[in-house]
Formats: sequence, structure tokens, C-alpha cells
Amino acid sequence: MRRAACCLALLAGLLPAPGSVSPALAEEVDLELVLAVDISGSIDHAEALLQRQGYLKALVDPRVVRAIAGGERRRIAITYMEWAGAHYQNVVAGWTIVRDLASARAFAEAVARNPVTTERWTSISTAIEFALGLFDANPHRGMRKVLDISGDGKNNNGGLLAPARARALEAGVTINGLPIVNDRPNPWGYPPPRDLDRYYFDRVIGGPGAFIVVARGFRSFGDAVKSKLTLEIAGPAAPRLQLAQRRR
Repeated sequence: MRRAACCLALLAGLLPAPGSVSPALAEEVDLELVLAVDISGSIDHAEALLQRQGYLKALVDPRVVRAIAGGERRRIAITYMEWAGAHYQNVVAGWTIVRDLASARAFAEAVARNPVTTERWTSISTAIEFALGLFDANPHRGMRKVLDISGDGKNNNGGLLAPARARALEAGVTINGLPIVNDRPNPWGYPPPRDLDRYYFDRVIGGPGAFIVVARGFRSFGDAVKSKLTLEIAGPAAPRLQLAQRRR
């Protein structure tokens, strides 16, 4: 049964209808990957743009393309969503097969065609629930399912995080994290959350081979994304990163 979050998205026109890909065109892939990108109010427009550009460059990076081509089926299915509070989850680019540089560029161009925006609040829990609906609606079937969540804050809106995370793990989805750690106050003058990397490690990620890669500020985000995508596409052989390792 498709989850309510996915159904609401379909009604809002945010997702292509599941039947938009013919069953004859559905493919077996190495990985079903949801890129879930935080655009909450603590991220200003310039930072949101840096984050978007980081993903666009990472998607066509030679290391990422080689990781895709190195899989058993030599292709992945990927979708890109942006999220903020419980009121806002938006599919920027729907499920797409990426198998080489040309298809990676086409997907990146589809993401780039949409304007960069920001919204209020931070609901990691709703982002997880929404992503589960995306997996349900995906016509392609993968050997693994990975939800890649990036963000610069803790869950402060919507439902509780722990139950949403538990539902994802029960559904066989691995959650990886890319916390953006910085020392600047948010637009309202409040300090950034403390120990965001530990929070993501302890409360957000989970599943076989789950890991985090920390971005030390938005200007280093692009390099962090390249490393993270390469690791999660390569598979669970990538080690779960320990706190001590993350702080070196």
C-alpha cells in the first residue's frame, strides 16, 4: 500500500504518476536512491544554491559515474527531493535510470531546471515518510534502497523521528546522512545546533552499511557529496563511519 505522503504528493502534482513508466520499460537496478535535500529556513538562498550546485557537480563526477558502472547491473534509479517542515516536500526530479555520464548529465539538468528556494522548519521525520512513498511509487526495482538525507538542523517539526526511522528500516531502506556542520547563527540569530554530526549518527542513520559524511560548512558541501555518493553507490562494503573517525 502506498503511504499517505506519496498519495498527497501525487494529488499535488509533485510526482509523476506511477503508471507513467510502462512496466515494459521498468528496469532492475543495483540501487534505488532518494536524495533528500534540506532547504529549511536556517539555510539562506546563497547556501541553498551552494548545496544544489554541490549535488549537480557530484552527479557527473567521474568517481560517481565509475561507481555506477561498477555495479552488477551497471545502473541505478535515482530521484531528487527537497524538504523542510512537515508542510513541504517537493520532488525536483523524479525516478530516472542513470547508467553513464550522459544519463547522469540529463538527470542533473532536470534538477537544475527547477528554481532554488527555501522553506520553514525542519522535519526529518516527514522527509523519511515521504521518501518511503517515493520508494513505493518507483517502477524500477533495486537490489538495495538508500535514502540520502542532508541537513543543517535537528528534527523540530512534524512527527517524532524515531518511529519514522524505524518504519524505514523495517521497509529495508538504509538511511545515510550528510550533516552540514557550521558555526554561523541562523537567520533569526540563534546559534547552530550542537553536535549535529553525533545527532545524525545516533538518531538519523540506520540499516546495513549506514554511514555519515560530514560537510564542514556549505562551501565544503560539494566535496562531501562526491565522497558520499561514491560510497553509497559502491554498496554496504563501505564501512560505517565512527565518531572518532569523523572528527579527524
